[in-house]
Amino acid sequence: MATSPWTAATARSASPRRRGPVLERAILDAALEQLSTVGWKGLTMEGVAAGAQTGKAAVYRRWPSKEDLVADALEAGLPSMEEVPDLGSVREDLLTLCRRARDAMYSRPGLALRAVIHECDPSQAERFHAVIFDGVVEPVSALLREVINRGIRRGEVRSDAANGYVYDAIPAMMMYRSKMCTSEWSDRDLEEMVDQLMLPLLRPAEE
Repeated sequence: MATSPWTAATARSASPRRRGPVLERAILDAALEQLSTVGWKGLTMEGVAAGAQTGKAAVYRRWPSKEDLVADALEAGLPSMEEVPDLGSVREDLLTLCRRARDAMYSRPGLALRAVIHECDPSQAERFHAVIFDGVVEPVSALLREVINRGIRRGEVRSDAANGYVYDAIPAMMMYRSKMCTSEWSDRDLEEMVDQLMLPLLRPAEE
């Protein structure tokens, strides 16, 4: 049975038109979905508009370029890194931190971020430097500082381990192996990194 023009018009008018923050959230979510499924190279403004069930013009009005849209989508979607609980030992604290970083990497926003890191050319990647640093690298490094200073107070960690090179070790290793070795960071991989890299790096010198 054919739908009459009057019925179609009534259906359209009955559907609430999304505006403002609601529409913007839908567009950002659609961008993250595209990035996590088809990647940076496969993402199009038309595809994002279709995923958000809106017109392409609504996307371009807010974000004049694909880079601008993706930067905002990543910033809005990346999960916050919560405080690491004190589990009584630096090893357990580090493992908890590593698992949280791993889970963030494999969340939908994390997969979207990895698509950007892996597929963008250097000039494009520069656009996302602040998002990656502020949203991923710095939060993990800040939590690592907390864990290491806690270990120093317990006497488990040597005092001169509280430095920038050590703070960068876990995020650098996880991002490098994820990109270059396609590592998915199983629990065993995380335990090996903590036991074979971090604990020897942090342990006080034997007297």
